[in-house]
Amino acid sequence: MNRPPPSSDTLSRLTNVVGERYAIRDLAAMDGYMREWRGIWHGVSPLVVRPANTDEVSRVLAIAHETNTAIVPQGGNTGLVGAQIPHETNTEVVLSLDRMTRIIAVDASDNTITVEAGAILRSMQDAADAADRLFPLSLASEGSCRIGGNLSSNAGGLNVIAYGNTRELCLGLEVVLADGRVWNGLKHLRKDNTGYDLRNIFIGAEGTLGIITGAVMKLFPKPRVQETAFIAIASPQAAVDLLSLARELSGNRVVAFEIMPQFAMDITVKHMGARNPLATPSPWYVLSELADPVRGTFLRILETAMERGWVSDATVAQSAAQRNELWAIRELMPESQTHEGASIKHDIAVPVSRIPAFFTEADAVIRRMMPDARIMGYGHLGDGNIHYNITQPLGMEKQAFLSQWDAINDAVYAVVISLGGSISAEHGIGRLKRKYMPFIKSPVELHMMRGLKRMLDPKGILNPGKLLPE
Repeated sequence: MNRPPPSSDTLSRLTNVVGERYAIRDLAAMDGYMREWRGIWHGVSPLVVRPANTDEVSRVLAIAHETNTAIVPQGGNTGLVGAQIPHETNTEVVLSLDRMTRIIAVDASDNTITVEAGAILRSMQDAADAADRLFPLSLASEGSCRIGGNLSSNAGGLNVIAYGNTRELCLGLEVVLADGRVWNGLKHLRKDNTGYDLRNIFIGAEGTLGIITGAVMKLFPKPRVQETAFIAIASPQAAVDLLSLARELSGNRVVAFEIMPQFAMDITVKHMGARNPLATPSPWYVLSELADPVRGTFLRILETAMERGWVSDATVAQSAAQRNELWAIRELMPESQTHEGASIKHDIAVPVSRIPAFFTEADAVIRRMMPDARIMGYGHLGDGNIHYNITQPLGMEKQAFLSQWDAINDAVYAVVISLGGSISAEHGIGRLKRKYMPFIKSPVELHMMRGLKRMLDPKGILNPGKLLPE
């Protein structure tokens, strides 16, 4: 972190690799690479390089390794923890993968898609769809996020309950190491029992061990029938019980199960033009989807749940348009919160059975600290991932609220840890949560992680100051 800025000769050599057109030094032109969309960090860099292929990435890293130049890899710049943003030191070169966007191959027989790391997630979904297949990774940022970033952060999204995180969707990787060597692990194998799983070392590493330049990802048969329901429930415990019932009665065909509080519904209706599909307000809602169920399965699930007192009202989409309207409510919730003032956000996970306890304990802690805080805990209940966001109280000054950032984080994370959870479910660590690593990782875990870093990046040039604590 204390290294000097790269010399003019080093910058010229890096520029020569990608060509003048794809080496950015103008401050205005670099601005989009220097800030993330929430405006928390605004980095400073002497150069942004945009290589066209793996060979150019390799040559850039070879020069960086020789000259001890720090490199910050960046995909779609949609990350939420600052891993993709350079520090304010003007010493780190940004390497953007936004030109490496090729869909190399779609193999419907093997159910795989091979892509460059800069491929946009939606383009991968579309390519799979054209081959009558499904690529199930689905995120709010899918129109701009890139698969290399998804892999580097081990992104989650809406369908993890059925298909797993990005890690579970990956079969093979191509990675450029810190010294410029290229590991070609672009395998299509479902089973390969030949020692250490090198692929998984780089997934979730946030660019600190190597730069992912290509990937082989899994595809799946497209569901022919989808049943989508918007459901009024009394409590998170009722949601957990409903999830268990839905899995049982559907033959484990639940592909999405989202929980939302009334506050989230209210502000989404208020600011985003959404409409509550149910006639009577409810303290909590669930949006759930089944893939290829036996006809009428959701009706049987809902009838049973109503008999047991878990569900008070529900609607099942009768068309693709109605399904899209129901999903729009959930997808608009994060943006709706921005209209209500500042917020302190948490991307946490606990075992599904402990989600009710998490809400009870975390809500109580926040109410003691800030009685008028508006709590918006929503998200992927089906896999235990809750976005637990605290919205600025009405009438409170923004800076006074944000001054409680660390105290609120500490309190929420203490509850999470006490319940055997994780302070980062799908967004990563980056700059935002780096200081918490000694509290959530044992000394043995940190020793192993640092050992991997020293072996693969002995000069510490790859994304310094991210993920690993001081």
